[in-house]
Amino acid sequence: MKRWCTLALVLTLLIVPVQGAEPTLSASSALLMDGASGRVLYEKDAHTPRPIASITKLMTALVAVRLHPDLSAVVQVRQEWTGAEGSSMYLKPGEELTLEALLYGLLLSSGNDAALAVAGFCAGDVASFVEEMNQTAADLGMNQTHFANPNGLDHPEHYSTAADMAILARAVLEQEELRGMVSTRSISIAGRTLTNHNKLLWQYEGCTGMKTGYTDEAGRTLVSSARREGQELIAVTLNAPNDWADHAALFDYGFAAFPSRCLVEEGQWADLPVTGSLSRFVRVVTPSAVWYPIGPGEEPVVELSLPDMVEAPVQAGFPAGHLTVSVGEREVARLPLVYAWHVAKNLAPKGWLERLFGS
Repeated sequence: MKRWCTLALVLTLLIVPVQGAEPTLSASSALLMDGASGRVLYEKDAHTPRPIASITKLMTALVAVRLHPDLSAVVQVRQEWTGAEGSSMYLKPGEELTLEALLYGLLLSSGNDAALAVAGFCAGDVASFVEEMNQTAADLGMNQTHFANPNGLDHPEHYSTAADMAILARAVLEQEELRGMVSTRSISIAGRTLTNHNKLLWQYEGCTGMKTGYTDEAGRTLVSSARREGQELIAVTLNAPNDWADHAALFDYGFAAFPSRCLVEEGQWADLPVTGSLSRFVRVVTPSAVWYPIGPGEEPVVELSLPDMVEAPVQAGFPAGHLTVSVGEREVARLPLVYAWHVAKNLAPKGWLERLFGS
């Protein structure tokens, strides 16, 4: 038999959502996501495939660090990697530089030559690298995405959606090396001074990076992230003539209307009756906290699923039941509830007859 407990009082004290008006954007497609939970906070035509230009290079960088984690590896530039059209880090045939330097050139200067060099070095040739890009997209659940090259130049078979690019952004931010790169304003490396094209790093307080893009067909594309009071948001716009303002408006809206709240604290506890022991109760605790963005009018519910009592012995750290957190019809978290300490079984002393006959 299970018992259920709703922790309404705790949530009422913690959650005071702030109202915020939805932004008006220039973008044809847009999406705003809470980075930690993946919750979509705003979307506009976010599932229509469109050309994406150089925000492609987020996938190029992700595949590169997965295929070749040693960023200190030295790369010798081949002739076929140089002279790419569009933006460049101006690689020279025979030049030697590290994979790390190439990735900075890829993400800050948006070098199309850097994209070819990264792809050719990490996978042996560009075509094989593009296959890895598409496989990674499939693995991440980017189901409306297809890549034809590692740099984002226009191609009929090169496209994605705002929703898929937000999924990619989350994966990039999980890579500490890439997180550091996309947040870098400028760096001197490999005999070059590279400056990030992402003006939000200077214009929006709390911006943590990511990547710009532009072609005639795609228009202006942008993936960015920003952090405020421990909450990080991801914004994506496709074909956005006024993308800097769009992203600032998206972030302002998300932080105001969907602040991240602690719904369950780490170590939050309840006492469970114990039989077969000198101890009458054992404490069960949550092993981690639950944070989630809460919107206007939403009322989270936390429920505990535990037996009415437990029989000794019990072992500290073993699961006793579970806790679920729901917002509306969505279950947003499920955590085990674990015993906080060990409870030994009560072994009564033997009587004199048992001691006499050794039974």
